[in-house]
Amino acid sequence: MVKPFVCFVCHILLSLISGEVFGFSKFECLDVTGATSFLYTEYQYVGIFMVAFAILIFVFLGSVEGFSTKSQPCSYNKGEMCKPALANAIFSTISFLLGGLTSLLSGFLGMKIATYANARTTLEARKGVGKAFITAFRSGAVMGFLLAANGLLVLYIAINLFKIYYGDDWEGLFEAITGYGLGGSSIALFGRVGGGIYTKAADVGADLVGKVERGIPEDDPRNPAVIADNVGDNVGDIAGMGADLFGSYAESSCAALVVSSISSFGINHDMTAMFYPLIISSIGILVCLITTLFATDFFEIKAVKEIEPALKKQLIISTILMTAGIAFVSWIALPSSFTIFNFGSQKVVKNWQLFLCVGAGLWAGLIIGFVTEYYTSNTYSPVQDVADSCRTGAATNVIFGLALGYKSVIIPIFAIAVSIFVSFSFAAMYGIAVAALGMLSTIATGLAIDAYGPISDNAGGIAEMAGMSHRIRERTDALDAAGNTTAAIGKGFAIGSAALVSLALFGAFVSRAAISTVDVLTPKVFIGLLVGAMLPYWFSAMTMKSVGSAALKMVEEVRRQFNTIPGLMEGTAKPDYATCVKISTDASIKEMIPPGALVMLTPLIVGTLLGVETLAGVLAGSLVSGVQIAISASNTGGAWDNAKKYIEAGASEHAKTLGPKGSDPHKAAVIGDTIGDPLKDTSGPSLNILIKLMAVESLVFAPFFAAHGGLLFKIWN
Repeated sequence: MVKPFVCFVCHILLSLISGEVFGFSKFECLDVTGATSFLYTEYQYVGIFMVAFAILIFVFLGSVEGFSTKSQPCSYNKGEMCKPALANAIFSTISFLLGGLTSLLSGFLGMKIATYANARTTLEARKGVGKAFITAFRSGAVMGFLLAANGLLVLYIAINLFKIYYGDDWEGLFEAITGYGLGGSSIALFGRVGGGIYTKAADVGADLVGKVERGIPEDDPRNPAVIADNVGDNVGDIAGMGADLFGSYAESSCAALVVSSISSFGINHDMTAMFYPLIISSIGILVCLITTLFATDFFEIKAVKEIEPALKKQLIISTILMTAGIAFVSWIALPSSFTIFNFGSQKVVKNWQLFLCVGAGLWAGLIIGFVTEYYTSNTYSPVQDVADSCRTGAATNVIFGLALGYKSVIIPIFAIAVSIFVSFSFAAMYGIAVAALGMLSTIATGLAIDAYGPISDNAGGIAEMAGMSHRIRERTDALDAAGNTTAAIGKGFAIGSAALVSLALFGAFVSRAAISTVDVLTPKVFIGLLVGAMLPYWFSAMTMKSVGSAALKMVEEVRRQFNTIPGLMEGTAKPDYATCVKISTDASIKEMIPPGALVMLTPLIVGTLLGVETLAGVLAGSLVSGVQIAISASNTGGAWDNAKKYIEAGASEHAKTLGPKGSDPHKAAVIGDTIGDPLKDTSGPSLNILIKLMAVESLVFAPFFAAHGGLLFKIWN
């Protein structure tokens, strides 16, 4: 065990020093430059937002007690005195900025790792599919461990620095630290939406004109949108996805810490038990490190058919090892019996019950992963049925794909429901929060598997653009096909954890806002429920239309270049890649603002004008509606994508009857894939951020809403 671990670490260090992982090529340089340029532009706008929203947090929370510097009675223990509201405003603002900066850094470093790994994966594909797999997977693993450790380290340092001022005021400390999750998810929203619009505008433009109209291969260097497409994979699927999962991790940690601070852990000043959520994440990093060795050192990939099983084994092994790790941590870090805050009372909990809460989330995540794989992998009948429907055209392909997405929601929802029931029964809202952490405890492995997909995809693009042999492209396509399925699994994890995180944050908000019950028969709550259930549809409409508008400009530009540049189709002239990159960049920056504003402003407007009861209804409605739409959209898009690849690969007799490339069924499959692109890479993944972000924002601003909210109802009465 020790020797493979040492070899793995040495390999990564030597790769970084020698440039082995970070290989370069002409097209990779364009890829790196384009991705870096986009992120710099996006981060300028996001930086302005961060400063403006930080000021808003300070003003709103500081005004709760009129910017008083006097100590005030604690929210949950009126007999004790806590730090002033002004302190909460200052430290919440600082933690918001810390969370935002950490999210920016996580996304940027992940993108850098991925872009440098693309060409190296292509080069390794010359030696065999096993070598290429190891390079792509190790690169994804570097990103996964970096993000998981980065988020944990910054949160731990922030807590200890804040404690210098707060002392034993755990309630005030962890109420202020919730800003960390808000900052992380705020940046994740813009990263997911902006990156998703960028990548899908380029992808749709490249596919519709290049593959459907002109009949040239995917990633052909004659296609003007091909560089923008490859750049989009990095800024959307790598930077955006990394920021998204970091936000989930930060919010679930903050939700658990808030509840534990007002439970016996905080009352008794039990530091080890208080940090139980962070210890779970720490053990998860070690477990994922051991798990990674199974894919790269203990077993060797020798054939294409072994790729997807190897990735599935990563999920199974990490879940089994993590179960043992959670049991060990629960035994040494927790007292045998303790109390957990439960809506105004203290609930007695045993340490083994908390272990079951974390385990319920962990295994629910595995179930969601396998169900997602079943509905999105072209190894199984659902995707093959979608591919077969292409015989009669694009319309039947769309019908079958939508039906598949709707059906794929059933089992994940039951898994989430069972996890919620078990967790809440044992440890109230704290149980749900640690269940979410359990689902995210193997985040490093999940990110490694997820990042592996875009790296493999871009490796294939570089092989095509560099004119390498058809055999190399077949190997990278095999890696990519497995990556599409694993990317869908990663999205399933993100959506499932978002449901648990949002519910935990919802419980913390209800407690902090002093709401005794959320009664849906009350008009205030019911109107909020209706509005909240509508928001994911509104948000999805905005993001999908944004992709459509940006793709329209891209299609027009690609057509213009094919029609006006002599020799472009013949390969004797070079396309203008830069113009297409600029179109995607400008469109994504412009179009990401309205959906972001919808999510960020809704809790502020509803809480201020309509009050905490209506806001509670909005949060509940958006959670219930958003999870269903997100799972359906993600799986529908993934199924359409792999149905297209199933026809293109022609690996079975059934697939050969539908092909080859350029056949009518293949063109129908390309159209379905094009429709599914904004569903699986823009709207679907962004929806889980919507439900998390509104919940954590409501929790951060809860003191203000409780004190000054409901202005319209106050005027009415």
